[in-house]
Amino acid sequence: MPRPFRFGVNLLTLDTGPAWREKCRRAEELGYDVLLVPDHLGWPSPFPALVAAAEATERPRVGTFVLNAGFWNPSLLAREVATTDALTGGRLELGLGTGYVKDEHDAAGLPFGTPGRRVDHLEHTIRELDRLLGDPEHLPKAVQRPRPPLLIGGNGPRMLRLAARHADIAAFTGARQAPGRPEGTLELLPAEQVAASVAAYEEYAEHEAHAADRAEPAERNILVQQVLVTDDRRAAAREFVAHGVGIDEEQALEVPTLLIGTPAQMADQLRECRERHGFSYITVLDRSLEAFAPVVEQLKGS
Repeated sequence: MPRPFRFGVNLLTLDTGPAWREKCRRAEELGYDVLLVPDHLGWPSPFPALVAAAEATERPRVGTFVLNAGFWNPSLLAREVATTDALTGGRLELGLGTGYVKDEHDAAGLPFGTPGRRVDHLEHTIRELDRLLGDPEHLPKAVQRPRPPLLIGGNGPRMLRLAARHADIAAFTGARQAPGRPEGTLELLPAEQVAASVAAYEEYAEHEAHAADRAEPAERNILVQQVLVTDDRRAAAREFVAHGVGIDEEQALEVPTLLIGTPAQMADQLRECRERHGFSYITVLDRSLEAFAPVVEQLKGS
């Protein structure tokens, strides 16, 4: 049996406290299961934003999507995680990634390093969090034991192996740095490359399930970059790819990180993605909060 769908929204902007709380309540009202906050300079600080989101709502879980591991000392991060989990009543999900924007590290006075070193630091962070939060003497104490569920986001071979070994939720971004464009500008990967990442992850996960004695496979997440509501899928795809997003018109109609069509067509596309790739946890950006809500309504509980 496939996993039931879960739906998250990544909240990127903060105007005022009341507006933030109202947006979180609106997401709960629309049926979203997880309220998420990313980790970039110039955007909301993740942990206080998540505490406020939890206080404004009753049902949704809250999570980081994803923390830039290079910003964090593992011991200080363990304190933040445990405190946030306690203040939210055990509703926290912890998303971790390596970080990919060098300018942010430079602005913070932190080393960026090579991709390999960033993965090394992430792996060290994961092991330290497991050690610290799993220690019954650690203070403050997290509500969830041995720690909040861990989401790991990334697509490279080492990241996929890390997710296979450690993650409760494996997140696939389906995007990469656009060559020759400003740092932090992403382009979408074609569907076949996303499928290749999923296949590689499955191979690692099969091995790690035995090595780590995993009780059940990790949940799989996909980040949908755009939700385009239309009665003419092809025309919308043609217009979208004209902005230079790394894929052509035909690919735009197939890629799992782009939803185009009526809510019923989008729901069918997500059912197919779950069948083919195991994506049952679907995240959208807050600009798509309202546009995606009819799809949430159609798929809720299925």
